[in-house]
Amino acid sequence: MDTLQPKPIQYIDFLSPDFNENPYTFYKLMRDYMPLYYHPITETYVLSRYEDIAQAFKNPAFTVKNYEFQSQPLHGRTIIEMEGAEHSHHRNVVAPALRGQELAHTMIPIIERVAAQVMEGFRNKQEIDFASEFSACFPIQVIAGILGLEDKDGDSFLKWYRSFVAFIGNLNQDQQIIEAAFLTKAEIEAHLIPIIQERRRNPQGDILSRLCTAEIDGYQMSDQEIRGFVSLLITAGAESTDKMFTLLMRNLLLHPEQLLAVRENRELIPLAFAETLRFSPPTQSIMRITSEEVEVSGGTIPANAKVLLWIGSAQRDERRFENPDEFNIFRKDLNFSKAFTASADHLAFGGGRHFCLGAMLAKAEVEIALNKIFDHLIDIRVAPNQEFCESGIFTRGIPSLRIQYQYQ
Repeated sequence: MDTLQPKPIQYIDFLSPDFNENPYTFYKLMRDYMPLYYHPITETYVLSRYEDIAQAFKNPAFTVKNYEFQSQPLHGRTIIEMEGAEHSHHRNVVAPALRGQELAHTMIPIIERVAAQVMEGFRNKQEIDFASEFSACFPIQVIAGILGLEDKDGDSFLKWYRSFVAFIGNLNQDQQIIEAAFLTKAEIEAHLIPIIQERRRNPQGDILSRLCTAEIDGYQMSDQEIRGFVSLLITAGAESTDKMFTLLMRNLLLHPEQLLAVRENRELIPLAFAETLRFSPPTQSIMRITSEEVEVSGGTIPANAKVLLWIGSAQRDERRFENPDEFNIFRKDLNFSKAFTASADHLAFGGGRHFCLGAMLAKAEVEIALNKIFDHLIDIRVAPNQEFCESGIFTRGIPSLRIQYQYQ
């Protein structure tokens, strides 16, 4: 194929207000008529079909050098921008702390405690904003808990989290948001480095202690590497889970028969979670940088090119999923048994060597939280005049979701 030449008159502007309002209509146009195109404003090539994006996650020609300018300025050099042996060493240190026995014995009790605390705040209410009073609080409190930090640190984590999320979504390059994010970076470092050094001397039964003491093939993470991982976890780990909880609740409320099925059979909770990740993924796109020319549907991407992988489009690709614009936790074309593993056939957790390390942690959070919600909140319904408007381009969620209920 010939290399696709930049043609400014033949592109969909994903920075436009119309795109933000409803990207799914534009995704279909991309998939059908321009599965590869060049976006001159951001100087990126755009992929939108499931097969192309699934292959890009597995193809080493699509590198993670994009994080050198997307993530490194805030978090320092972290695992998401590493390749080869360096990536393997860091992943082998971090991964055991986020799955398996460590997850079962250490984290699940913390998740249960945090869920109970958050739910207790709903006892004397009949209406809440689920987005701000549950989704925004629960994941960040879980992260503070599994790191072994004191409850009072949860407020600081929430402030840091909001600062970093504002930075990520700062498409207009507001200088105040940028300055606030770098002040947050300095504040996190000043707060965490002494704690990290203390954990090295006196390890406890938490993730932070594990990161401080773990050694793989003679390699140990430095203080700054641990600080960077925690900083990244505050942002990436909390933001996607925050948005996902509200999207999941919205999807179930709009499909009351499926909500009833999940309430009555809690084993369906992972199915509702996986289908939400397919139908309305919080992370809509991920960037990669090509190391060489790569052939895809519609043409060839040149070497050293920025490429946007539109996960939100891939998850609605009718070439891969039947009736993709329908939310259906009982669909037959999504392998729910593998939905939280590296062999998942949805793309919300990425894929290949950089498959999301926190997938099993997110699954545990959802299962525990929804069980608590269904145990205590009955007759959950949408508050009057509630709208379900999603917003966000690269990450997407629902800013407000007011629900009414009875507490038992």
